[in-house]
Amino acid sequence: MHTFAGLPLSPRAAAALLLVAGLLTACQDKPAAPAARAAPEVGVVTVTAQDAPLQLELPGRLSASQRAEIRPQVGGLVQRRLFTEGGRVTAGQPLYQLDAASFEAERARSAAALQKTEAQQAAARVKAARDAELLKVDAISRQAADDSSAALRSAEADVTVAKAALDAAMVQLKRARIEAPISGRIEVSTVTPGALVTANQVQALTTIQQLDPMHVDIVQSSAELLSLRRQLNGQTTSRQVQLVLEDGSVHPQPATLQFSGVTVDPGTGSVTLRAVVPNPQGTLLPGMVVQARLFAGVDREVLLVPQQGVSRTATGDATALVVGEGNKVERRRLTLSRAVGNQWLVTSGLKAGDRLIVEGLQRARVDQVVMPVVAGSKPAVKSGGKPAAGAAGGPGASAASSATKGSSAAATAAR
Repeated sequence: MHTFAGLPLSPRAAAALLLVAGLLTACQDKPAAPAARAAPEVGVVTVTAQDAPLQLELPGRLSASQRAEIRPQVGGLVQRRLFTEGGRVTAGQPLYQLDAASFEAERARSAAALQKTEAQQAAARVKAARDAELLKVDAISRQAADDSSAALRSAEADVTVAKAALDAAMVQLKRARIEAPISGRIEVSTVTPGALVTANQVQALTTIQQLDPMHVDIVQSSAELLSLRRQLNGQTTSRQVQLVLEDGSVHPQPATLQFSGVTVDPGTGSVTLRAVVPNPQGTLLPGMVVQARLFAGVDREVLLVPQQGVSRTATGDATALVVGEGNKVERRRLTLSRAVGNQWLVTSGLKAGDRLIVEGLQRARVDQVVMPVVAGSKPAVKSGGKPAAGAAGGPGASAASSATKGSSAAATAAR
C-alpha cells in the first residue's frame, strides 16, 4: 500500500503521481543556447620588399636573314633541274639548265665577228705604220698618212665593239645555266623539265632562304617603345635577347638586338625592332611566333604580390583585400607597374608587412572579422559533430538525468 504525505494511495494513483513528477522535471530543462558563429578563415601572404628582375617579353616573328626568289634572266626550255628540293644549296651552285643552243650560236657568231675585226685592225696597223715612214721622206702626202692613221683607230674601235658583243653573248649563254645567288635552304620547284620560261617572269622558279642566322622582327607601338626606352634607360647595356618558342622551350642561342626603325608607320603607329639569332641546327623556321625576353636589370626593394590576390573593378582599377587591425578586412586601391611571372609589381596601395588575402576571398567582406592563416596551409581539423543524445555532458544526458532524479524522488515520497 503506497502512501503520500501520510495518506494511503491506490496503485493507480501512485503511478499517475510518478508520471506527473517526470513531466514537470522534463519541462524544467531549458534547451542549450546556440554557439556563436565562428569567424571565417582566409589565407594570407605577408607583403615583403624584394628584388625583381626587370624582364620584358615582346612578341616577335621569325624571318629569313636572306631570301632570294629565283627567276630566269633569259627565255628558253628547261632541260634539267640540278638540285634536290628542300635541301641546302651554296652560292654559285647550278639549279636549272635551259636550252642553250641559240645562245651558243650567238656566241660563235660574235667570236667570228671579233676575229674579222681583229684582222682588219692588223691590216690597218701595218698600212698606218708604212705611211708614217713614207711621210718622213715626203713620199706621200700628209693627207694620205692621216687617212691611214684614222682607219687604224676605226679598226681598233671595231675590235672593241666586237669584243663587247662576244662578252654579251657569253653572258646570255651563262644565264642559260641558272645558279644560286645565296646559300641556304631551297624550296620546291614550280617548273619541271620541258617547261618554257621567259626572262624576268612573274612566277619564281623556286626560292632560297638563308636560315642561319635568322631575323626576329618585333613590332611595337610607338607608345610601348617609349615606355620600353624609359625602362631600359640606365638599366642595361646588354643587347642579348632570349627567345621562348611556341612550345615554351628556350632557344639555346641568344639573339642580339640590332636596331629599331627610325620612323613610325602612319597606318599602324608601330615601329619594328630587329634581332639576329643563330640557327645552326635549323630548329627555327620562317613565320614562327616567339617571345623575345629582354633582361634589362633588377628593380631593388619592390613589392611583389600574387596575381590571384588582385582583382579589377568595373572601371578597371586594381583592388585587393587585406587583414587590418583587429583582423578586420580592408579594401585597398592599388597601382600596378608590370607583371613579373605570376606576380604583380605594386607601386602604391600596399606596404611591407600588410597581410594580403589570396585564399577565401569569396568569404571575406569589408569590415568583417576573419581568422587569417598562412596561405597554402591546411586548415585545422575541427569536430563539427554534436555529442550524441545520452552521451556524457550532452543535452540529452542532462534531460534523462533530471527525469530519473524526479522519478526516484516521487518513488521515495510514495514509499
